[in-house]
Amino acid sequence: MGRPVTLFTGQWADLNFKTICEKAREFAYDGVELACWGDHFEVDKADQAYCDNKRDILSKYGLNIWSISTHLVGQAVCDNIDMRHKSIVPDYIWGNGDPEGVRKRAAEEMVKTAEAAKRLGVSIVNGFTGSSIWHLLYSFPPVPQEMIEEGYADFARRWKPIMDEYQSLGVKFGLEVHPTEIAFDIASAERALVAIDNHPAFGFNYDPSHFGYQGVDYIGFLYKFAEKIFHVHMKDVGWSPFPTEAGVFGGHIEFGDRRRYWDFRSLGHGNIDFEEIIRALNRIKYHGPLSVEWEDSGMDREHGAAEACEFVRNIDFPPSDIAFDAAFDD
Repeated sequence: MGRPVTLFTGQWADLNFKTICEKAREFAYDGVELACWGDHFEVDKADQAYCDNKRDILSKYGLNIWSISTHLVGQAVCDNIDMRHKSIVPDYIWGNGDPEGVRKRAAEEMVKTAEAAKRLGVSIVNGFTGSSIWHLLYSFPPVPQEMIEEGYADFARRWKPIMDEYQSLGVKFGLEVHPTEIAFDIASAERALVAIDNHPAFGFNYDPSHFGYQGVDYIGFLYKFAEKIFHVHMKDVGWSPFPTEAGVFGGHIEFGDRRRYWDFRSLGHGNIDFEEIIRALNRIKYHGPLSVEWEDSGMDREHGAAEACEFVRNIDFPPSDIAFDAAFDD
């Protein structure tokens, strides 16, 4: 029996909860990873009756759930808040838009999300952290290390109390290592763990698509952080072998534009080596779900989501429990 294959509902939030459940069943998924936006999982409404009702509906469609995701609110905890955030957080988090107020309310919502996850019966919350220092990525004017150190200190001040609450609830938080977050590659992920004192409730939602086009060792990430892989997203990305008009930074052009150096692709249509990922997951003994985060500007999403489910089932081979040459032993 392979790992459960789930569909992350974040890219389907334009559809209501029952509709995405119908489609996930139709596409042959084992379950869903519910996004905390749209009506898929509303933290402010998630009392026990609400959570029980969600479970009942999932069961009706033959679906299970192992995690929920709160990328949008999590982004606001550490970010330099501006008008972009108004479009991604609930009105009650935005309030009057005062940046520190937004960050404070977002942090409170992250704790409420863990409480709601526990009522729902899941122990993993995935999401983003935001970052006060992402804008300092390219070091010109020269960036003093003190500014970077303060960014990680700010992250620790804001997230340690949240993680303490998660630990007390028996819930873990998986940061999706991703550009614009406090951790976006191996080096920054190591630094984030140090900053937060390797908190037991803090780990990673592994997504290889955010590493490949950067030139980051996405297989090495699994081995380096084996004990911190709390959840896995299956998402592909393609990058050009030839020079392009817009490079790694994207040139301020939209996804799907042929001038880009890289773009997200439906599973199996990009450059990510998923066989090596499965071999690594087998070696580190990850037994959790493989959650399809479907993104591809050039493909119909229903076609892609169904194809992606089949792709994951085909690639997710079990490890061997014997050595292939054991038959030659005396």
